Amino acid sequence: MPINKLMERVLFRVCKAGVLLAGAILLIACSPKLDWRTVQSPQERYTALFPGKPDKIERRIPYQEQEFQQTLEAVKIDDDIYSISSIQVPANQASATEKIIMQLKNNLLERAKVSGGIVAEENASYLASNRQRLPTTDYFITFKSNGKAQQQMKVRWITRQASNGDAWIYQVSVLHASANTDDAKTRLSKEEYANFFNEFFPE
Repeated sequence: MPINKLMERVLFRVCKAGVLLAGAILLIACSPKLDWRTVQSPQERYTALFPGKPDKIERRIPYQEQEFQQTLEAVKIDDDIYSISSIQVPANQASATEKIIMQLKNNLLERAKVSGGIVAEENASYLASNRQRLPTTDYFITFKSNGKAQQQMKVRWITRQASNGDAWIYQVSVLHASANTDDAKTRLSKEEYANFFNEFFPE
């Protein structure tokens, strides 16, 4: 299966899972208070700090005669959805990792640009579980509708390789609804969002 077809399937399923998860979370009584807690996900090889108890969806995504493991952990607090998505790329397919991450990135950024939205980039860094600091890029995205800001998002992608040769792709993001300004960076650089990004530690 061509990689672009694979990613269409991955993105469709991830988006569908996100919609279902968001719908389920909306049915839960929400507290405006941030209840920070450390969440350990040994199977997905990371530790994270969530502002509430996240829900988790797991699925296996078929690819040719193999499958990718994909998970999504997310929690909704007021107008914000904090989420971590991970895709496990088997060692014998690890060479496709960069193509997969570029496809994920391009689909999201192009969707924003088509709507007339704004995308800003900023150099950043993250700490692996061994406390090694590594470079990454933060994207601040404003999604628009009818020329007006509707949603804002901060997202970063991180790739890690396991000792067995498997590759892991992480998408760490916060999506803010009810945006009323184009300046996503100012809003999503606040402490409550910075904590979520700074306390994500992949192995």
